[in-house]
Amino acid sequence: MTEATGQARAAGILARLDRLPGTRHVWQLIALLSLGGMFELYDLFMTAYVVPGLMKAGLLTNVAVSIFAGPALFVAATFTGLFIGTMFFGYVADKYGRRTIFTFSMLWYSIATLVMAFQGTGFGVSLWRLIAGIGIGVELVTIDTYLSELVPKSMRGRAFAFNQGVQFSVVPVVAFVAYLLVPISPFGFDGWRWVVLIGSAGALFVWVIRRGLPESPRWLINQGRLDEADAVTSAIEAKVVADLGGKSLPVPASHAVEDLQPVGRLAEIFEPAYRGRTVMLMIFQFFQTFGFYGFAAWVPTLIAQQTGINLGQSLLYSFIIAIANPFGPLLAMSFADRCERKWQVVGAACGIGIFGMLFSYQSTMGPLILFGVLITLANNVLSYSFHNYQAELYPARVRARAVGFTYSLSRISAVFASFIIGFFLQTAGTRGVFGLIAVAMLIVVVSIGVWGPRTLNLELEEISR
Repeated sequence: MTEATGQARAAGILARLDRLPGTRHVWQLIALLSLGGMFELYDLFMTAYVVPGLMKAGLLTNVAVSIFAGPALFVAATFTGLFIGTMFFGYVADKYGRRTIFTFSMLWYSIATLVMAFQGTGFGVSLWRLIAGIGIGVELVTIDTYLSELVPKSMRGRAFAFNQGVQFSVVPVVAFVAYLLVPISPFGFDGWRWVVLIGSAGALFVWVIRRGLPESPRWLINQGRLDEADAVTSAIEAKVVADLGGKSLPVPASHAVEDLQPVGRLAEIFEPAYRGRTVMLMIFQFFQTFGFYGFAAWVPTLIAQQTGINLGQSLLYSFIIAIANPFGPLLAMSFADRCERKWQVVGAACGIGIFGMLFSYQSTMGPLILFGVLITLANNVLSYSFHNYQAELYPARVRARAVGFTYSLSRISAVFASFIIGFFLQTAGTRGVFGLIAVAMLIVVVSIGVWGPRTLNLELEEISR
């Protein structure tokens, strides 16, 4: 097969994918990926809710590594693992396939989390937390890459919003489970260990989820496996036609196609075609963490600081705020494919900064919960929109590698953000914390608003070209 023939055939397969309507089968694929992501979100957000239990058990009292001690060490271990996973192993989905790495990374962090639950020292808990974080980091990159390549261009926004809505629905679950279990020791087993064990159960569902997911046709195309890409696309089309009651699909239009290279080079994302996008995302990712995890990972502590209430009450109010998590992305489905992606990111960042400052001036529970919910909704819209946006900006041959590299900046910044926020909380209180967050959100607004390209309703191959 000549190169021209291969490119023409690849363009035809891509056009067939992008013309698909959003039927039940397409949404089923999105749901399966989202269910897999629920477990890594449980594991990730578990961080904020098990720290009080680890402190209660005395495991983080006299443990330190360099400048990180106590709770800061546990949080830093989580995000150091995420950094290693995204920075150094994000490329594996480009090399070995989206479906394979989706499965492997889920098993990795489930097993590591299971081992962590039985550790008897603060160092052991933090070490296995770091190992689990590597798997979570790879999973986060893989899901974004996988989802962007499977769904038609007309519904990428809604697909990511739904994906994040399903994933974030587990946050109130982990908050409620922590509220019930962390203060007690069922059967003589510390409550925080039960919370961790529940999170590790994701491995039980791996093979069920995996069987329902095809490999990404875009990845197969770049590997030169056009027959397999054609077969996967034909299978999806057949199920979509069945959903439509046998009606014919729309005629495929012309479609852009990328250079058919199996795996790209990391250096490619710093070449002139992509350098501006890469620098923009690096700045964005480093600073967005202060807003997202600055609140999400510290919410029980921030509430306790504002009101002086005890551990049980703080976890209860944190659970009430956490209930809002799925609603931000689900509400965003109404405008996800109507508004340019970059402006959704900008609007959410503005909301985090404004609502955060208002939160810091409250001292009674009602307003605290109200502004906590508003911060949470804005955080979720920010999360859904940037996960979508970053996966749209690069070609398939280097998509996972590029997303992993730029996303890793948010993981490493989270390591230091936990330390910096802890310092600000001690020296300047919650107003100091949210002042810091507001400045970080201003940088986010400028970086995305000024330098971000448009992506709405464009073919992935058109955006990356």
